[in-house]
Amino acid sequence: MTNLVDVDVLVLGAGGAGLCAALHAADASARLSVGVVVKGLLGRAGCTRMVQGGYNAVFTPPDSHDAHVRDTLEGGGFINDQELVWTLVREAPGRVLELESRYGCLFDRTPEGRIHQKPFAGQTHDRTIHTAGLTVIEIMNRLAEDAGTRANIRVFEEARAVELVLDEGGRAAGAVVLDMRTGAFTLVRARATLLAMGGGPTMYRIFACSADKSSDGIALAYRAGLPLRDMEMVQFHPTGLVIPGSLMTGALLEEGLRGAGGHLRNGHGERFMARYDAARMERSTRDLVSRASFLEISEGRGTANGGVWIDVSHLGAEVVERNFRGMVKRCRDFGRDLARGPVEVGPTTHFMMGGVVIDCDCRTAIDGLFAAGEDAGGVHGANRLGGNGVAESTVFGGIAGDVMAQAVVGRRVPTVAASTAAAAVTRARAPLARGAGGDLYALQRTLRDVMWDQVGLVRDGDGLRDAVAVIDRVDAGLTAVGVPGGTAFNIAWHDWLNLVNQVTVARLIATSAAERRESRGAHYRRDFPTADPDGPYVIRVRRDGEAIAVARMPVAFTRATPPSTAAVAAPVD
Repeated sequence: MTNLVDVDVLVLGAGGAGLCAALHAADASARLSVGVVVKGLLGRAGCTRMVQGGYNAVFTPPDSHDAHVRDTLEGGGFINDQELVWTLVREAPGRVLELESRYGCLFDRTPEGRIHQKPFAGQTHDRTIHTAGLTVIEIMNRLAEDAGTRANIRVFEEARAVELVLDEGGRAAGAVVLDMRTGAFTLVRARATLLAMGGGPTMYRIFACSADKSSDGIALAYRAGLPLRDMEMVQFHPTGLVIPGSLMTGALLEEGLRGAGGHLRNGHGERFMARYDAARMERSTRDLVSRASFLEISEGRGTANGGVWIDVSHLGAEVVERNFRGMVKRCRDFGRDLARGPVEVGPTTHFMMGGVVIDCDCRTAIDGLFAAGEDAGGVHGANRLGGNGVAESTVFGGIAGDVMAQAVVGRRVPTVAASTAAAAVTRARAPLARGAGGDLYALQRTLRDVMWDQVGLVRDGDGLRDAVAVIDRVDAGLTAVGVPGGTAFNIAWHDWLNLVNQVTVARLIATSAAERRESRGAHYRRDFPTADPDGPYVIRVRRDGEAIAVARMPVAFTRATPPSTAAVAAPVD
């Protein structure tokens, strides 16, 4: 039996994008009912609240909108959707002021009382707004508190969408939602639905994102038939903690450490970035610094634990403790003193630049279905600048909420065939019917290993083909795995559901990476180490029956053109 709930606006996800969307939609009209589905607890789950670094927005000359656009496009290898970039840059300052004045967020100030902005890598001006090392905890706390005061927002906590549903006309009609506490399914019908579930590249061996993430929104979008872009562009952050034997390996030390003048040294004590980007050194972009660290380690110049060192102690312990309180505490929790000596770090999988194709109003190719945040592609291109991620989620989340509130006016609650929800429930319950059998976690390890080794920081055609074959074997193995126990709080069942989505998205990443026969941004091909001389292009994928349809698409240079092919290739020898 599937329960039935009707709402006007359904928001899948409750990070920065989801909460901003829910609040904007709820405030548009008290008569609108807004449902929010969150995989954990409201304001306590997901990736957004894990961000320490900051929020990019232009406030003070000589910084400008044009400079922010140019930095974002150059960082992204010029495959970004330039209209989405312009929307981000134009709207970000207003969203910062809204976060302060409307929701009560507090950002650090200069002695003169202005919002303080610090340097981040890959940017020509100091434009990153922050609250010490706890920027987005501040944002998420305030947004979650505000959402709790809205009578027309209903939150489904510890719940997950297992499938999007369409009406008979092919329009978005909501989702089938699983209550993780009880195991009960609910068909939530909605007049407008937002995918804001976050990316989460947890199909890799080492990752920085929240462990509850499994690229669910991207997988649901693909199964629904939506086109996706830039799926090969997975961001690796250069400074994930190395804590031998701990699941905290991969947890981030923020970008601002390098922006403030931190040094990276290999196991021999050398500041190795001089070999890769002598002009910008440690303030180079994440893709290049991560790849440089990876190569230092793989070529035998890493630390004993397979990392490199980040050192900010030369800035002075008092300066470090004052400006990076969250980072100092994180390191001390593991016996490392960031303020007084080097800390061992290494590359960690961090962010999905690719996702659903959207327009500037967050609309997708399916009527009534919207996407924002890490579920959407196009803003970041081949490499996300630090500080642009939280800006993207709150800017486009707010836009989505406003647009959805308008879109539902005069639209009836959709009709969904009973068989549609029943089929989704049957697919989700499949491993329970098989009972215990197979090794789910061996399949998970196999996927994570092949993604890290063959679809990671350095790729080549043979490795990508091998990876697709391994992904297919893991997928086949999932059809035979059973999980024991009932439906209430069955962790193994949810790990199976996670792995189904991780496999789906892993195949999209590897397939797109095989199609991009060049190096650009986060995507580095050992067998194609420079950029395509014919210029930038976008890789799009979509479902074609049981196969993946892949296409190269031209980039629309509506705001700026790349200076030269060589300038965006950033090869590493």
